[in-house]
Amino acid sequence: MSKKFSEEDFAALRGPLESGRQSPGSLGGILFLSVFLQCLMFYLTYYVAARSSIYPNIALIEKIHFWVTAILVTLSILYSLPFIYRSSQKVQYLLSILVSQNLGGACIYLAALFLVGEQENLTKESLVNFTYATLIIGALIFIVTVIRFYILLNKGTYSKGSKRDEWRESVENKLPSYLPIIITGSIGLVFVIQYLVRFSHFEDIEEMGMIVLAFAIFYTMLFVLPEQLVILYCKFRFKSFNYDRNGYLQTDDRIGKGC
Repeated sequence: MSKKFSEEDFAALRGPLESGRQSPGSLGGILFLSVFLQCLMFYLTYYVAARSSIYPNIALIEKIHFWVTAILVTLSILYSLPFIYRSSQKVQYLLSILVSQNLGGACIYLAALFLVGEQENLTKESLVNFTYATLIIGALIFIVTVIRFYILLNKGTYSKGSKRDEWRESVENKLPSYLPIIITGSIGLVFVIQYLVRFSHFEDIEEMGMIVLAFAIFYTMLFVLPEQLVILYCKFRFKSFNYDRNGYLQTDDRIGKGC
């Protein structure tokens, strides 16, 4: 992130912090709940979705994902404790990003791939090619979102000022600014649907709908990731994106010593 951006340029991103939705206490509760959700999603991914799948190297993927999830679960327990997260807000926020991407990104995406791999007429090679294609589409969504975010920052969309005018402008201009992302995401979902219809011949329409929905969630998580990373950047750079020892959001970069 360029140093030419000042604290004022990111002021609008403090909204979730000002409302308390992303306060250390709220994130602590979410992380505690995520312990059970991550265990549940891991079970559903590898012992339900992957049960009859021919997707290649499932055992290796499961082993790697198990240790990643185990580390995230352990850290989630630790950073749900007030005496830990109060002195390490930045790490807690980083952990919340990783956990959300694990739940809504990795688990959902892998489960969808494994369900696709249950179709008898598919080969492992075609599944690998399908995986590469969906990952490339995901990377494009992420890149387009980053570029869009940078352009909006340059325009001062997230700067402090007249919030009503800012909100009005964002509503009026939202569709044009989202068009590249909408087009990229739509192409991705159309590709997924075409692949499922052409090569897998799903008999269960509900299962096919679940798979398409899973890919939509995965792409949505990639869409929100840049904003999560920018807020994390702001927490490291500006004290006003952190809370003081008493649990109050700092309102000026000169207040407090950071967390």
